[in-house]
Amino acid sequence: MIGTFRTGIFVIALGVLLAGCQSSDSNGNHLSKEAAAEIEIIESSNNHSHADDHDHDHDHDDHDHEHSHDHDEEETAIYKGYFEDSQVLDRTLADWEGDWQSVYSYLLDGTLDEVFAHKAADTGTMTAAAYKEYYDVGYKTDTERIVIVGDTVTFYKNGKEYTGKYQSDGYEILTYEAGNRGVRFVFKSVEAIDGLPRYIQFSDHRIAPIKSGHFHLYWGDDRDALLKEVTNWPTYYPTSMDGHSIAHEMIAH
Repeated sequence: MIGTFRTGIFVIALGVLLAGCQSSDSNGNHLSKEAAAEIEIIESSNNHSHADDHDHDHDHDDHDHEHSHDHDEEETAIYKGYFEDSQVLDRTLADWEGDWQSVYSYLLDGTLDEVFAHKAADTGTMTAAAYKEYYDVGYKTDTERIVIVGDTVTFYKNGKEYTGKYQSDGYEILTYEAGNRGVRFVFKSVEAIDGLPRYIQFSDHRIAPIKSGHFHLYWGDDRDALLKEVTNWPTYYPTSMDGHSIAHEMIAH
C-alpha cells in the first residue's frame, strides 16, 4: 500500500519476532506471528461496592473479586489470541469512530526511538536499530490521517481528502501456527470511488464491540489478498495525542 491505496495493517508485534518466523491462517496461507500481537495491553478496571454490613460486604467483595479476576483472565487470553468462535461478535464502525493520526511520522522524526530502545533492552533479541527498521516497514504509509464519523471514512493522503461510506462485510478469524488466533473486521465501500480502497480491515485484538484506543489498518481492493498482508500495518492513534504521549503509551504497554 506504500505510496498507493493498496494494503495496510493493523498488526504490531508485542514481542517482535525475527524475520522468517511465520504462521498460517485456516486456509494454509502464511502469516507472520506479528499478526498475533500488538502493543496495546488490555486494561480492565475492578469496581467493588461497599455496604454497611461488613460480613455481607466481605462475601460480596470476594465474589466480585473472583468475577473480576476471571474476567481479566478472559480478556488477557483474548488479547493473546485465545478465544472461542462463539465469543466473536460483529462490530460497527462506531468502535473506531474518531480522528486518527498515523504514527509513522513519529518514527521518522525519532520520537519513537525510546520505544525501540525499550524493546531492545526488554527482550534482548534485537537491537534498537533493528526494531526501528522492522517498524519502519510496518508503520510506513502516506495516509497521515483517517477520520471516521458514522458510516463515513475519510482518508487524508498527501494533502488530499478521499471520502466514502463503508458497510460491514463481516469478519475473518485467522489461525496462526503458534495456536493463537486473531480477528480482522472487514468493511466494504458502498460504491466505488476513485482514490478510496474497496475494503478496509481493522485489527485491534478485540473480538467484540468496544471502543478502540488505537488500531492497525489494512486496505485495498482485494479482500482475500489483504488477509495475507503481514509486513505493512499502518497504525493509528487519536489525533489529540502528541508523539511523546504515544511513545509513553507504547512503552507502558
